[in-house]
Amino acid sequence: MTKPSIKSLLTIYRSLVLPVAHDALTAKLIELAGFSAFSIGGFGVAASAFGKPDNGSVKFDDLFPIFKNILKSTKLPALVDADTGYGGARKAAAVVTAYEKVGASAIFIEDQAWPKRCGHTSGHKLISVSAMQAKIKAAKASLKNNDTILMARTDAISAEGSLNSAIVRAKAYIASGADAIFIEAPRSEAEIKGIPRALPETILLINLMEGGKTPLVPHNILTDWGFQLIAHPITAILAQTNAVKETLFDLKENNPFNKSVNGKVDFPMFRQIIGL
Repeated sequence: MTKPSIKSLLTIYRSLVLPVAHDALTAKLIELAGFSAFSIGGFGVAASAFGKPDNGSVKFDDLFPIFKNILKSTKLPALVDADTGYGGARKAAAVVTAYEKVGASAIFIEDQAWPKRCGHTSGHKLISVSAMQAKIKAAKASLKNNDTILMARTDAISAEGSLNSAIVRAKAYIASGADAIFIEAPRSEAEIKGIPRALPETILLINLMEGGKTPLVPHNILTDWGFQLIAHPITAILAQTNAVKETLFDLKENNPFNKSVNGKVDFPMFRQIIGL
């Protein structure tokens, strides 16, 4: 069965909620829960596969085989985080091409200078608008499937302290061929509302990170304001981390049949999830 594309789903649904998977098992659980699409993010994969922060310490060659396995594990279409493209325009195009070949339905690149940082921290530095435009043009030209969405992310709110700076950059990126825009870390509901007002007729993504800089606005309200893609980058990995931590602390106290059993998926259900 051919996967639907995120672009085709947006002709059916006003918005899509995209939980972010950090491994193939989480992607399968997202599908089991009934979501129509999901995302794969560098933050969670860096933490889960390498035990490292999202600060540029994990690069494309590290991430690509993991992302490829996640994409193969589910029938759902996925938005893939390509970070900065890991170099100039030619490298960004090669990275986007590689992800499209292994099944990414949408791919975003960002305008941070390398080494990049998680968007909800501080200390961000940006490349020039013209340098980012060159990456977008090259990446767009490299795409083979008309349904693949090329998304441009900007961290200008954090780096330059202004939503207006982010809007100016977003408009330049659209003019260079970006199909969708991701303005990271708006700091208030007023800033969130200002994005779709300034960028009408544009596919827009908002990132809802627990404990991050952006207010956690309900999905239906974000949809009414004009966001078509609503991502949850750390929801699954925070839940998993807490569950495993609590279970292991309980197990250490020699109570293997207390919390370490209660509330967990049983073995038959787990076999069903992984197809055993």
